[in-house]
Amino acid sequence: MRAITREMREAREHELLSLEATFSDKTLGREHPEDPDPLRTCFQQDRDRLLHSKSFRRLANKTQVFLAPEGDHYRTRLTHTLEVAQVSCAISRSLGLNVDLTEAIALGHDLGHTPFGHAGERALRVARARYRGIDPASDEGQALFRHNEQSVRVVRLLEREGKGLNLTLEVLDGIVCHTGPVRAITLEGRVVARADRIAYVCHDIDDAERAGLLSECDLPTAAREVLGHSSSQRIQTMIHDVVRTSVQEGDIGMSDEVWGAFSELRGFLYENLYLSGDAKSEEGKSERVVQSLFAHFIDHMDEVPLEFRRHQDAPDVQVADYISTMTDRYAIRLYEDIFVPRVWGMRRR
Repeated sequence: MRAITREMREAREHELLSLEATFSDKTLGREHPEDPDPLRTCFQQDRDRLLHSKSFRRLANKTQVFLAPEGDHYRTRLTHTLEVAQVSCAISRSLGLNVDLTEAIALGHDLGHTPFGHAGERALRVARARYRGIDPASDEGQALFRHNEQSVRVVRLLEREGKGLNLTLEVLDGIVCHTGPVRAITLEGRVVARADRIAYVCHDIDDAERAGLLSECDLPTAAREVLGHSSSQRIQTMIHDVVRTSVQEGDIGMSDEVWGAFSELRGFLYENLYLSGDAKSEEGKSERVVQSLFAHFIDHMDEVPLEFRRHQDAPDVQVADYISTMTDRYAIRLYEDIFVPRVWGMRRR
């Protein structure tokens, strides 16, 4: 038996991976230089750091689509993250890209998500805009809190008692560019951005069907004819299409036919699930929880844990950092402790 060293792994990448892949020994480096690990490549180190982080564990109790769902099989932010990792690694492996880098980006892409999913993200953005006297609907207001940017803030500044995880620049870039108009500098980062969309559309349909909110026959017929008639068929169709199209075009993409069907399916979900319907019935309450907590801690900064105050940012940044790390359950329990009166025992007359 012999040990497989980092140098051997790096050499093996040059033998096996595509010329367009991101090679570990050609990394752009870390924000704070450190000695390389003798056994793991830099991207394998990043994957492990993310997997063992506190923020990654908290994803298990953060909303994906359904707020506080009853049942064992609805997806959380953690299961979504793992599914994105699986889809993106399947694509990267088939294209000869760096799977370790791909997996690291996928594991870190949603660490900055607030409690209550995108409803919590909107609420925190609005709260910060009002605190600063900015129109929440303006470009400046919309820029005040974005979960992809917060994910980078988590791994750079909030993890490890304020020291951060010191990830490679390629992983940080892939995390911040997994959503929005700016594309990642690496093909691996672009794969994760594509896989994120594939995963959430297919798996959100699965959860909606389990909840009785949608059935397979409700979905657009034309999209189903192209993509398939089940979640597994649709995922397979899109993975194969991304691989085939990316080989043809030299960049990560989908064919016009599959992209059109996917866009139709996603539009249907926005109209019937994400922006309306029973799955969103509790969002107003969750937004009030987030905004109430924000207002309380702005007025009681001494109650914000020291770990969120050590960098001496503006008060609204410190409070947003604290609230964004909360799980759904913790936010609800904290809200009850602060705002709901305790019931006193009644004496007999």
